[in-house]
Amino acid sequence: MTNLTAFLSQNAIKAETEEHIVSKRFIDPETKQPIPWQIGAISSDEDEALRKQHTKRLPVPGKKNMFTPTTDYDAYLASLAVKCTIYPNLNDQDVQTSYGVMGAEMLLKKMLLPGEYAEFLKVVQNANGFDVGMDEAVEEAKN
Repeated sequence: MTNLTAFLSQNAIKAETEEHIVSKRFIDPETKQPIPWQIGAISSDEDEALRKQHTKRLPVPGKKNMFTPTTDYDAYLASLAVKCTIYPNLNDQDVQTSYGVMGAEMLLKKMLLPGEYAEFLKVVQNANGFDVGMDEAVEEAKN
């Protein structure tokens, strides 16, 4: 029999904030080194709310009063990336103004090159545990 106290909230290991060099184009003026971005995980409740926000019900062709849910995956990932970005502050008005955009999602897409943006989305998904397959999780739990 296992000890269930390991599953109590206060005993669970909290997800840590990760730092990643998202782009080598953002350089610290003093050190001349790329500035790391801080990324944090969100809760499953927050993730579910983001998914619902980007899911629409579309009518099924030829079926009256029948609908199918469709998620705009690109918009969901953009919102997830913004929600998980701790630093830089993507909601900062000065930064948005400097890029000529309004809104954190638009800012993120304007700041990063397409390849950088794609890599950043992978990092964000990784930070939220979407990259870990079941086999890897079982091996990690064994160690």
